[in-house]
Amino acid sequence: MIKKIKDFIENNNLIPDGSNIVLGLSGGPDSAFLLHLLATLQKEGKINKLVAAHLDHEWRPESAKDAQFCREISKKYNIPLVAQKISDLGISAKFGGSKEEFGRHARRYLLEKVLKEESADFIALAHHAQDQQETFFIRLIRGTSLSGLTAMWPKHGLYIRPLLQTNKKDIINFLKKNNIPYIVDPSNEMQEFLRNRIRKNVIPALVQCDDRFDSNFSQTLARLKNTELFLQELTQEKFREIATEDVGTFYINLNQLLNLNPILQKRILVHWLIAQNVKFSISEGFLDEIIKFLKQPGSKKHQIHHDWFLVKKKGIAHIKMS
Repeated sequence: MIKKIKDFIENNNLIPDGSNIVLGLSGGPDSAFLLHLLATLQKEGKINKLVAAHLDHEWRPESAKDAQFCREISKKYNIPLVAQKISDLGISAKFGGSKEEFGRHARRYLLEKVLKEESADFIALAHHAQDQQETFFIRLIRGTSLSGLTAMWPKHGLYIRPLLQTNKKDIINFLKKNNIPYIVDPSNEMQEFLRNRIRKNVIPALVQCDDRFDSNFSQTLARLKNTELFLQELTQEKFREIATEDVGTFYINLNQLLNLNPILQKRILVHWLIAQNVKFSISEGFLDEIIKFLKQPGSKKHQIHHDWFLVKKKGIAHIKMS
């Protein structure tokens, strides 16, 4: 099992030799196992510095005990821990979205804060194969694109997920066999969260339908990811064909853009917005609004966001900051 994870880390270049890593440590079985794994890699010289970070959400009376457990297990491995309460982060509780989304936002805020303070290279998260399945179905239920259905990637920006192809049951068996302690978060049983309902109802039903579900799901997700990678390469190629850059601003040839397949049009729009480092919230309606504007005749301006707007003139479009 450990060898398979090390191979996964190597094949995806998740932890280059000498890396400094921040580990998101909740104290649950997954992060406790990842702590053991990364501490082992540090002893072997693969990791230069390892720091754990724990966020006390203060949502449960026993959350302080969870933080104390994380201090104890980190000390056992001789790994420094940064533990902080959510009320001390200075993040507004009015953050858009559900309570679960706010918690995720707060965790990432803390992890990236510790990464900067520790001059670390990556943030390691303990998502495993079943988390991947749950994420897929959450996005399917809420309605998403092909990009969304690819779920989580082994490496995305600052974040790495070394356990993404590891089964939860194997993690639990390893912890029990090696007498590694962990805590159980009772909120994982609360049916008010969509992820928990999928974990308790959807996944077991699929496994009952066909015991090959885990392996077949993994194969299907790999095909989706390969298709997504191909489309990303095609998008970049077409963007280079229809865009010209001048002093950091990209100018798009509208005739070439609007003659492309609608799916490719929208992918190029997203790539364009990212390339210009503008703020936007992606949605189908948002992209449709842009395309509708770009199809209109004549030279016009269109305020899409309070920080920026679109300008088109003589068949060329560019983004201008407000």
